[in-house]
Amino acid sequence: MEWLELRIPPPLQAAGVAGLMWAISAAITVWTLPIPQSVSLALFVVGAVVSALGVIEFKKAQTTVNPLAPQEASSLVMTGIYRWSRNPMYVGLGFVLLGWACWLANGVAFLMLPLFVLSINRLQIVPEERHLQAKFGDEFADYSTKVRRWI
Repeated sequence: MEWLELRIPPPLQAAGVAGLMWAISAAITVWTLPIPQSVSLALFVVGAVVSALGVIEFKKAQTTVNPLAPQEASSLVMTGIYRWSRNPMYVGLGFVLLGWACWLANGVAFLMLPLFVLSINRLQIVPEERHLQAKFGDEFADYSTKVRRWI
């Protein structure tokens, strides 16, 4: 599975899970839930804002936003939203997927959310953290003990 590490952009991973959620919801229609669309929209907005705040902090620090090239990081970002989560861009994608599950209003769609967490952890976060540990050493190790990977 190592050959897939840092090769599938996180938004594409999220889109794949979203497509799977849609397909399964269309195929299995017995577990519908009465969820207002306003809940879905609120979660979409929260997800977009959380992700955007992560991107803004990277831009302020003038470091790469490219998730496929963590070795190009020029600084360890620990400010702004990174004081609460080491991966707010992925947390944001998770909220968007949660909003999508609500929009689909099908309980089976919610069962696909762990697939996104597992794929992002294995294919993206763990390899990113290896690069950050190698590049920033004790500074990253200390940060990792203080700030959670997700929330």
